Amino acid sequence: MDEAAVEWLLDSAEPAVRLAVRRDLLGEPAEEDAERILTGPTVTALLSGQQPNGGFGGVGGPYAKWTGAHWRLVSLVELAVPAAEPRVAAAAEHELAWIARQAPYRDKPAEVGGLALLCGSVGGNALAVSSRLGLAADPRARKVAETLISAQWPDGGWNCDSKALGRRSSFHETLSTAWALHEYAAATGDQAARAAAERAVALFLEHRLLYSLGTGVRRRGRAHRRPAGEVINPRWLELRYPSYWHYDILRVLLILSRMGELGDPRAGDALDELERRRLPDGRWAADGRWWHPADSSTTPEVIDWGQPGQPNVMITLNALQVLHAAGRVSFG
Repeated sequence: MDEAAVEWLLDSAEPAVRLAVRRDLLGEPAEEDAERILTGPTVTALLSGQQPNGGFGGVGGPYAKWTGAHWRLVSLVELAVPAAEPRVAAAAEHELAWIARQAPYRDKPAEVGGLALLCGSVGGNALAVSSRLGLAADPRARKVAETLISAQWPDGGWNCDSKALGRRSSFHETLSTAWALHEYAAATGDQAARAAAERAVALFLEHRLLYSLGTGVRRRGRAHRRPAGEVINPRWLELRYPSYWHYDILRVLLILSRMGELGDPRAGDALDELERRRLPDGRWAADGRWWHPADSSTTPEVIDWGQPGQPNVMITLNALQVLHAAGRVSFG
């Protein structure tokens, strides 16, 4: 199954996908694919329609779902586009300038109960792509990183829900932030960012990435105690690409793999679940999608990332990368 899935990925028209397979799974040189990344159909579409200011127009600016620079850059970084490409560099500068103007980073976040209210996924994605695209040393990136670190909740996460009242941070808001601070620390050596990323990962691992500790939550205005060991949100088991700001098992496992944390036994249940969701032919399918086609009036995408129920290239690639990093699959 492993070899069949790899052969399928190597047949992709996207040089970035072939590069990732050869680099991460097969340990082979792939200079030709690296040189051709910018010619791939997905990368070409993600860079299409760029405006003179580096952005991509549309209502909502960089954060326009899902066609703004914010979301395109996350996808481009996942496809390992070269930072030196002028179009990529212009989009990254546009994104960093935008996030630096937002109130929480220009001034300071609002608070509830003495804790910062901050949508960490927004600043997190912006900081992560800035760090991957050569802007980590920029003072604006440093300010975003410092704000994220200062806004971390006692449990290790972040939240922008004024109704949370310090009970628990949001896994959705925390995942992209952990990725961002890891990338920033890798680019700059910043120890505070590294420690904050590790604290966030500790929160996920405390829950074995998926499960309740028996903490109280509220449902329809009434107190409710979810039993310990229950999956916190069944949707977290579903595989979708892109995940955007949503938390799910594949995305958190991918972030843990980048941080070298997959060896922790508390990640084992999620790895088991990922393996169980594999198709008989060795690939993985999308269980749904957060995006709509490009001609939709509702959160349109510029890319067709694959239909639900069908084998999905990016999900299969990411799943194999995770399982390979965890030592559960090997090649050659």
